[in-house]
Amino acid sequence: MRKAAALVTGQEHVDGAVESVVFYNSDNGYTVARFQSEDGEAMTIVGAFPPLSPGEVLRLHGWWELNARFGRQFKVKRFSMTLPASAKGIEKFLASGLVKGIGPVLAGRIVAAFGAGTIDVLNAEPDRLREVGGVGAVKIREIKRSWAEHRGIRDLIMFLQEHGVSTGLATKIYRQYGDRAFTVLRSNPYQLALDIAGVGFKTADQLALKLGMDPGSPERVKAHILYVLEKDNEQGHVFSLEADVAARSSAELGVEAEAVERAAAALVKGRRIVAEDEPAGRALYLPFFHQAQDEVARAIHKLAGFPCRAPDFDLDRAVAATERDLGMTFSPLQRRAIRESIERKILVITGGPGTGKTTIVKGVVDVFGKWGKEVLLAAPTGRAAKRLAEATGREARTIHRVLEFQPKKGTFKRNESNPLRGEALVVDEFSMVDLPLMSHLLKAVPPWMRLVLVGDQDQLPSVGPGNLLRDIIESGTVDVVRLDQIFRQERESLIVVNAHRVNQGQSLVFAEPGDKGADFYFIRQDDPDQAFQTIVKMVSTSIPRRLGLSPLSPQIQVISPMYKGVVGVENLNTELQKRLNPGGEGLPAGSRVFKARDKVMQLRNDYDKDVFNGDIGSVVHADRAKYRLLVDFDGRTVCYEKDELADIALAYAVSVHKAQGSEYQAVVMPLLTQHYIMLQRNLFYTALTRAKKLSVVIGSFKALHIAVKNDDPVKRNTRLKDRLVRLGPAGPGV
Repeated sequence: MRKAAALVTGQEHVDGAVESVVFYNSDNGYTVARFQSEDGEAMTIVGAFPPLSPGEVLRLHGWWELNARFGRQFKVKRFSMTLPASAKGIEKFLASGLVKGIGPVLAGRIVAAFGAGTIDVLNAEPDRLREVGGVGAVKIREIKRSWAEHRGIRDLIMFLQEHGVSTGLATKIYRQYGDRAFTVLRSNPYQLALDIAGVGFKTADQLALKLGMDPGSPERVKAHILYVLEKDNEQGHVFSLEADVAARSSAELGVEAEAVERAAAALVKGRRIVAEDEPAGRALYLPFFHQAQDEVARAIHKLAGFPCRAPDFDLDRAVAATERDLGMTFSPLQRRAIRESIERKILVITGGPGTGKTTIVKGVVDVFGKWGKEVLLAAPTGRAAKRLAEATGREARTIHRVLEFQPKKGTFKRNESNPLRGEALVVDEFSMVDLPLMSHLLKAVPPWMRLVLVGDQDQLPSVGPGNLLRDIIESGTVDVVRLDQIFRQERESLIVVNAHRVNQGQSLVFAEPGDKGADFYFIRQDDPDQAFQTIVKMVSTSIPRRLGLSPLSPQIQVISPMYKGVVGVENLNTELQKRLNPGGEGLPAGSRVFKARDKVMQLRNDYDKDVFNGDIGSVVHADRAKYRLLVDFDGRTVCYEKDELADIALAYAVSVHKAQGSEYQAVVMPLLTQHYIMLQRNLFYTALTRAKKLSVVIGSFKALHIAVKNDDPVKRNTRLKDRLVRLGPAGPGV
């Protein structure tokens, strides 16, 4: 191809027009398009753009790359936009549908009327469109609005491009503020972090400094304080200590600690944060979390103290009848748990694997059924709800489903004015429930309803803020049944035995050499590359052969403590895809490619599709023509359009947090000293207990020792326990 310009610092520029758009991601602007250069050469371009339309004239700056899958492509680093000058180019541009109200037929009539001057008419004299037959006042208003938006986005992109801002972000800014975008950017760019999803402090700060914002500006310091509080929330903290915030903001911004304190005081005065004196120092809360913590404490105290309606039958007889009906014999502790679920307004049931939590839930549901009362079953995730339903033979739903979450509104139908119905609510895997969700749940629990919280306090706490299960138990204000007996049928399981030994900080028990029937194995591999090869062997041949499963089965899961590194989640997904599912064309989505038969995981709750965060499925078809993906989730096919592909990820390997609440027949876990920061007892325990039939740990004895002995996870800043203690015991409630 003849170059439009000579190479400059390893790059070149090409002038031409867009032929067609192959792919566009509205979240980040990533675009794949066909492009025709001025010399008539057809080419493929990739990069971040605003919504492009055929006929749009661009000058592209970038370089050529040879993609192994898609051939020669021009990778665009930056670009400038111009409007077509010729009548033919203008007609094609308008016919693309970019301007609402103008289709191919009308585009032809408009250009026939104004020729090469059409763009000038749209810019300066849009009312002249009345001269075109069939164009009335309503149509003109529609065209004017759409054309103004197109110009606004284009002008903003050009302005922000000069300051190194991506096209995707520029488009988001315009969609949020419209004509106010320039005003917001010049007055307080940090507003972007508050108003636009996906824009954090760092992005807003870079833009602000490029636009000339004073590095010591109070607005900058206030924005950073809010950023620190949000980051701490993401790490599970409900509040942050002011001294820590001041030290971090001072160091990261290069300002005096006094400036941070003044900014914090201004935020408190403006009610954008809440401050409270705590024993460890002054605590800073984002208002929602301060309110949620108080509301949860008061709601638990109120519910626990509400009179509990006693059953009108002999409870011991009912429990005995349940034993006969279910064909099992309860232990004394299990009988106590079932009785107290009837006799108490709030009951916590906690214990490790093999201690009979599921058996108790079955018994609770059956006894309430004999009483003729409805029991609602809920869990934090779709996978956990499915497991609960399978175990009990009763309907179980996610907490969001139980509360009738409305995604478009971001609210719940079930609340104080529209409470849940039923005699009792049982929540399984309660350790995964965070403070915000618990706040919404308790609002929907009426005073007459019993609440049974079931979970393992030794597992990882929730991803979101709070440490609810542990705080409620340690407060001593709610009745707790602690299950510590491993039942006979579980004693031979090394998974169960070792899970309890991990909790006690004891050395693990390994299978005897040559024992082919054990359910737990430790394979020593000190080298990450060797560990990787062993993982590949395990999931591709050894485990499938033993369990009679396909290597691509969702019942075989690699769980890694880290995302980075040779045996981190990211590299494992890339490499396992190559080895377990080679060949075939895929559907590119950013840096990822999805192919038929790929294991994928849903990354967020989608109530319209009825798929939930953590659900694992298999790609049925990667439709390149329609740019969509068809995924099978337990026999149900779900369609993902091109702008929805960010909701899924490859799932040959997942993190421990993503695996929480799920169970798999076989789990393979790398455990190396390179994972040092994540070698924690509760994390290892959580991964170990995801396996039902087989758990294989691959790594070093040193890393295993650290993971078992390290019982000092990061302490979360929460005051729920203290709030409950301050309110005091509510009494038995019978």
